[in-house]
Amino acid sequence: MKQEELLRERLKRYSASGTAAFHMPGHKRQMECGLLRDFPNPFSIDITEIDGFDNLHHPEGILKDSMEWAAGVYGADHTYYLVNGSSCGILSAIGAVMHPGETLLVSRNCHKSVYHGLILNSLKPEYVYPQIIEKLGIQGGIKPGDVEKKLKEHPEIRSVLIVSPTYDGVVSDIRGIADVVHARGIPLIVDEAHGAHFPFGAGCFPESAIYCGADLVIQSLHKTLPSLTQTAILHLRGERVSRSRLERCLQMYQSSSPSYVFMAVMEQCIFEMQQHGAEHMRAFAERIQMVRGRLKELRNLKLLSRKEADAYGVFDVDESKLVISCQGRMTGENLSECLRRDYAIEMEMCGADYAVAILTFLDSEEHLERLVEALLEMDRKIGMTKDFRESNEKYGRAVTFVPEIFMTPAEAFNAPFERIRLEKSAGRISGEFIYLYPPGIPIITPGECMTEEIIRQVLYDRDIGLPVQGMEDQTVRYLQVVKADETKQ
Repeated sequence: MKQEELLRERLKRYSASGTAAFHMPGHKRQMECGLLRDFPNPFSIDITEIDGFDNLHHPEGILKDSMEWAAGVYGADHTYYLVNGSSCGILSAIGAVMHPGETLLVSRNCHKSVYHGLILNSLKPEYVYPQIIEKLGIQGGIKPGDVEKKLKEHPEIRSVLIVSPTYDGVVSDIRGIADVVHARGIPLIVDEAHGAHFPFGAGCFPESAIYCGADLVIQSLHKTLPSLTQTAILHLRGERVSRSRLERCLQMYQSSSPSYVFMAVMEQCIFEMQQHGAEHMRAFAERIQMVRGRLKELRNLKLLSRKEADAYGVFDVDESKLVISCQGRMTGENLSECLRRDYAIEMEMCGADYAVAILTFLDSEEHLERLVEALLEMDRKIGMTKDFRESNEKYGRAVTFVPEIFMTPAEAFNAPFERIRLEKSAGRISGEFIYLYPPGIPIITPGECMTEEIIRQVLYDRDIGLPVQGMEDQTVRYLQVVKADETKQ
């Protein structure tokens, strides 16, 4: 490999390119900002568990004190630093409340790590599905009534896991969901990875699940706050979850060599937000409204906003997620590519019909202005083509697939496979995940039956250039399915 091909050099070139980064991590590489400028060279503070610096897996000193302080900042009973990201927290939370063979109620729009937890713990899933905001081509929220209905139909459910906010910023009624879950005497886990800024929202952002009755809440600091990628925290409240079991699970899923750089960054991030978070968030909310105010001129592109609250299961919307629907105009991939090529703007993700920009309080005024001007200019130029309109109406993302479950994810994951053409897989039990990454929400999971509708959607996503992942065959032509004699059909 040549020196210029090293990842380090590629990252340096991207950083120097002037590209407006409307993607994670939340620090947006704003090193001139005081809280980042004052952070030491990471190599100078990269240590192991030496005398005086405690041990994350058995904290008795400075790390114990730090996490107890963090719990006080958030109003949690216990807060844990996660050096393996929110995925580690999700796996630990599932392991803490579930035993092999038990049933977990999961919102179907959860991240892939939740499904990995189902496999690792040999759990039976029941799914509650989000509503669909058809006019924007995105998923809405989870209704408390739908959760209650599932709990009545399946009294064997031992815990509930909901994602809120979603990747698109949709917030469900967590307080209402917590009430119906706790009425059954079982715990509620909330994947709040994209809402780490909520606790400091100063009334300008949705309320955090920490304060809405959730028993376990997982947040990715790096997604929306000034922290390094892979840093996250987990909060425990109440007595429904065993603290000792949770801590045993954390020891299994956390690295045995936790990064002191990561832990120092997390602590500094929380310290900054404790000291100035409300101030940052109020100013940030004003900037968001200025951006959205100017984008009211859009005629062809559409934005998800708080106007959708009280419909489609949407309780609230985090408007720092700029969800730009181009449904019926172009594909999300087209939109992202145009922004990248013509305006040096890198979005966080795109779906079939939309793209998402993640805004944080560290976005520069120049980059926000570039994004606004780019969207307004594109909006004026957009025209609809007949071919795409017909294609979009047939295969658009505004659809909920409800595949039939023939095996648990763990049973299918461990079953013998055979490799067949994706087009020929209807009626077969998938042995693999299929999802777009980001956001990592499965279209199909191991143990579910493929259908012609799902096949058409996956082929459509593949053909328009979306990041279809999860399959062993990276060309998205062949699917691993459970061998016919192993199925329960």
